[in-house]
Amino acid sequence: MLDSGGTAEDTVPPDDVHADIDPAPADLADPTTDRLGWEGGYWYNESIDVDQSDGLNSSELAAVTNRSMARVEYIRGLEFERSVPVEVVSRDEFASSQSDRETPPSRRTFDNAKFEALFMINESTDSIAVQSQNRGASVGGYYSPSEERIVLVSNSQTPSVSEVTLSQELFHALQDQQFDLSSFDQSTREQHNAADGIIEGDGNLVDYLYGQRCGEEWTCLSDTGSASGETSNNSSSGSSSGGLADLGPYFLKYQPYSDGPAFVYQVYEAGGWDAVNAVYETPPTSTSQTIHPGQYPESEPSVPTVDDRTTGSWERVEPEGRVNYGRVGEAGLAAMFASPLYEQPGAAIVSPRSWLNTDDNGTPRTFDPLNYDTDYSDDFAGDRFVAYADADAEDRSGYVWAVRFDNESAADDFRDGYGQLLDYRNATEVEDASGPGSVYRIPEGDDNGFSDAFRVVQRGDTVTITNAPTVEALAGVRAGE
Repeated sequence: MLDSGGTAEDTVPPDDVHADIDPAPADLADPTTDRLGWEGGYWYNESIDVDQSDGLNSSELAAVTNRSMARVEYIRGLEFERSVPVEVVSRDEFASSQSDRETPPSRRTFDNAKFEALFMINESTDSIAVQSQNRGASVGGYYSPSEERIVLVSNSQTPSVSEVTLSQELFHALQDQQFDLSSFDQSTREQHNAADGIIEGDGNLVDYLYGQRCGEEWTCLSDTGSASGETSNNSSSGSSSGGLADLGPYFLKYQPYSDGPAFVYQVYEAGGWDAVNAVYETPPTSTSQTIHPGQYPESEPSVPTVDDRTTGSWERVEPEGRVNYGRVGEAGLAAMFASPLYEQPGAAIVSPRSWLNTDDNGTPRTFDPLNYDTDYSDDFAGDRFVAYADADAEDRSGYVWAVRFDNESAADDFRDGYGQLLDYRNATEVEDASGPGSVYRIPEGDDNGFSDAFRVVQRGDTVTITNAPTVEALAGVRAGE
């Protein structure tokens, strides 16, 4: 088990972290056999003659890529087995490709209900379109395991490369070669984020360490069209929305980019890069294990069951190509409670001071900028989300979301925070409602767009939330509750 103590500031690595490998020769002569820190004719500390003011030609891009591969090897101590094709596309071209994706209707219905349950995207808005716009605005590059290629997204009129972003995508290719990225179970958002605790955590730690060497020690290329000079999957703390359509879904998916590098660095401090490599054999099984590194690897999630109790025309949504349930994890709960901070001034369920990890100037840090440990999601154990649709009425949906904690006190805290969310969304309690728990109603036509009925039932350590379009429909979605 990792150290569970310390503060966020303790997790920031020094600038000189790198693998214990033989240094490059003084004359930078090519080795007779492949070496860590050398790739395709370039050492990690070798200068290259590249001018990307008018874009990169194929030989220049190859030189940048090979030297960046050598630098990744120098930092991480893993050998590339083969080279990886790199393509550079414009931001507009990439954003267009995201909006052109086709999504099966059942998956769209499921996703819409999930983000509605998190009070992030209201029922009149297409959650798939919101996520597509978020990807188009925020992604700086990606590695495709199925195609074994890298695509970098440039913000310049003449496409140019951010070498730090390139380093992260090259490292993802290296991860795939060494650890087989397709072998990880990422079937729900919680499992996706949990596995990304090591996948993106390791990648963004390498990205951070690489960037720290740029300047005085290494000369690095930057994407001159970016406001910051760098574009990366880990480039934004969410302190401003930029081109994002909605910050809530962004925060949900951002958790492993923030907590993951700090988690991986704790593993590195405890046992070096060999210990980090071993995490790929036993990856995190929950976001709680990366939010609270002391829980890794012993603390396993406890996922509640949700039995179907529909009546009448209500049916369970079976999203095509996906499992028929969702899990958002502790990261999802934290993102849900933090999202109101960015919607209107003063709308704080968690305080900005507790949500942001800041430097001495009060600016969100580059390394681990967000704190997903909240008072209302602490001692989280597991959750399960199930979506339902009314077969007799188009666009009528509901859901059941069961959230379990390690103890009843933590469930009490969650229910308190959820009550604050309902209040923020203009819900009022239905005094004469029958059945267990408390029933709430957000009035029809309310400006926030979440006009629905909610039944909240706490039984010991588990809180179950049932949602339907009306109070009367609650029994159709979940009878006997």
